[in-house]
Amino acid sequence: MAHSVEVLFDAETDAALRRAWHALTAAGLPSQAGHTGASNRPHVTLAVADAIAAEVDAGLIGLADLLPLDCVIGAPLLFGAGRFTLARLIVPSAALLGLQAMVHQVCVPHMTAGPAPHTTPGRWTPHVTLARRLSAAQLEAAVGVVQGADLVGRCVGLRRWDGDQRVEHILVS
Repeated sequence: MAHSVEVLFDAETDAALRRAWHALTAAGLPSQAGHTGASNRPHVTLAVADAIAAEVDAGLIGLADLLPLDCVIGAPLLFGAGRFTLARLIVPSAALLGLQAMVHQVCVPHMTAGPAPHTTPGRWTPHVTLARRLSAAQLEAAVGVVQGADLVGRCVGLRRWDGDQRVEHILVS
C-alpha cells in the first residue's frame, strides 16, 4: 500500500471541502464522504512512494516554518479513464510549489523504490480529491455540484500516511 506526505487544511477550509463531499453524496454521487475512516480528511498529497521510512519525520518537521500557507482552491479537474477521480485544483503558487519541492527533497532518501513519477517536482498537479470511481455518465452531474467560485483556503498541517499500517502521523498541526 502506498505511503504519502500530505498537507492538511485549517478548520474553515476543511469544512468547505467537506460540504462539497456531502453535496455530492446528497446528489446520489460517489464522494469522499463515503470513506468513514478517522484519518479521512481533505488534503493535498505532496509525495507518494511504495514506502517512506519513519525516519523522514524529523526532516519534515523541519519544514514547519513554511506553514501556514494560503492557497486558492480552483476549478474542478478529472483524473482517469473509465472510472474517474473528481478533484479541485489547488492553484500552484510559488510558495506551494516550493513546499512540495522541499518535501520531495527530504523524502527521496527515505523512499523505497523512489517517488511516484506524477509527484516529482515539475510533474505534480496539486489537487484535493472530492470523489473517486465516478462513471462517465456521472461526470456532468458531479462537476455541476462542485463547480463554483474559487475558494481561498489555508494549509496549516503536514502528515505522513503509512498505507501499510493505515496510520496517519501528524507532523505539523
